[in-house]
Amino acid sequence: MSIVRKQSTDRMSKIVINNNSNIYLSGQVADDVTVGIQEQTTSCLNKIDALLAEAGSDKNHILSTTIFIKDMKDFAAMNEIWDAWVADGEKPARACVQALMAREEILVEICVTAAVK
Repeated sequence: MSIVRKQSTDRMSKIVINNNSNIYLSGQVADDVTVGIQEQTTSCLNKIDALLAEAGSDKNHILSTTIFIKDMKDFAAMNEIWDAWVADGEKPARACVQALMAREEILVEICVTAAVK
């Protein structure tokens, strides 16, 4: 078994690749948390695109996604961005839950598990 960890800090790794098969990404939040839910969602998805590329994959290989949203009133607006990002026929398993965030300004956090291409 081989486990590769990338972009590691004292607390976590942004990318973990198991047996050159599955990729686990840490939860991604927007770089600018002063903007609204759609902008924060777009920022999260852009970061996920970049991390998956670094790990040797892409969004069409996402197996599972967990979306943490601060307030379900933003669910439809977040989904507009999500639906435009995920290709037809490539939809992963997904859960979306309302959650308390690490910082008050964070409106959404997205975690993904993907397959290596």
